[in-house]
Amino acid sequence: MRLWPLLLAAAAALARADSLDEDRLRAAFVLRLAQYTQWPAPVAESPTLSLCAAGLQPAGMEALRALTSRPVGAAQLRVRALGEPRDAARDCQVLLLGHADAATLRHWIAAVGDAPVLVIATSPEAMRAGVCIALISEPQGMAFAVNHGESRKRGLSLAAPVLKLAREVR
Repeated sequence: MRLWPLLLAAAAALARADSLDEDRLRAAFVLRLAQYTQWPAPVAESPTLSLCAAGLQPAGMEALRALTSRPVGAAQLRVRALGEPRDAARDCQVLLLGHADAATLRHWIAAVGDAPVLVIATSPEAMRAGVCIALISEPQGMAFAVNHGESRKRGLSLAAPVLKLAREVR
């Protein structure tokens, strides 16, 4: 009878570890995608590149914060959480959205407008909502789909390896 609490605690710890691994993998994807993106001037000439996130669980934010000061081209990555969509276009070059519903995604994307922001989302609804890149969790890992037209509309250039490795390019 006393083993049940230990087994439940072990199962909870294992679930958190799996979640953390997925969050780290997602963060690594976001970093690589940013490294393979070219922004228009003056963004490209800035010494910092801001990665903003909204709608993520605490473990997801923790995994992103571990990327602080990593290089993206000549810039250093700065990570911050956003609470309001209106700040995204002014303060971010990369925006990671963890929201699941399409209406919330569209609200954030509308707030960004056509600003040169690489909008990435973690929801299957993301491509229909108008993001640049949708991260797709799969049983064997993670994949991504690219909305190339949306990226170009924002003045962003995605490197050929990103387009080649994408599960889908629109």
